[in-house]
Amino acid sequence: MNMIKKSLVLALLAGIGFSAVAQERVYLIDQRDVVAKSGFGLCWRDGYWTPAAAAADKAGCECDKDLLPKETCEPKMAAPAAAAPAAAGVKPSGEKITVAADALFDFNKAVLRPAGKAKLDELVSKAKAIKLEVILAVGHTDRVGGDAYNQKLSEKRAAAVKEYLVAKGIEANRVYTEGKGEKQSVTGDKCKGDKKTAALIDCLQPDRRVDIEVIGTK
Repeated sequence: MNMIKKSLVLALLAGIGFSAVAQERVYLIDQRDVVAKSGFGLCWRDGYWTPAAAAADKAGCECDKDLLPKETCEPKMAAPAAAAPAAAGVKPSGEKITVAADALFDFNKAVLRPAGKAKLDELVSKAKAIKLEVILAVGHTDRVGGDAYNQKLSEKRAAAVKEYLVAKGIEANRVYTEGKGEKQSVTGDKCKGDKKTAALIDCLQPDRRVDIEVIGTK
């Protein structure tokens, strides 16, 4: 994600309850002072993030321990700060779901199928049952095809999900999308070969997915 795009995302998230103070915090945090994370548990960084700034951030060891000097987190790693208590009667709600891209789209396509729309309708119902803060939709592809093509396809799929959610009444500024292309494979080296065979495409199916996270309070 380039700096301009990231700045726009930060502005959007800041307007809906997430913040990141350049001088103090370099990760996006919600109103409970909890770091916002993707469906894979990765912390969302702001545009001012650097390894040095992460070392000074209290969430640095939690989010980027492998990138920081060993002495920063060990052996004197501070105990994790307790999350600020939620307001009386308000319960934090966070739900992470992974929807197989094949359930949403035909192979190599970014147009929602009827079955995919039905799955998103269920998601809309859950989002409307809480005080929604943000929905994060991250598209992924398998490794078949070129890197640039797969990146664009993953972005188009995430955008198609957002377009449908907005059409169903979710505020556009509540939905953040990102495409990861083929970079976050879950099949690893399980699937052998490079030729686009039916067997390889079937084996790589778990990589073709959209990770959707709904964050809000009840």
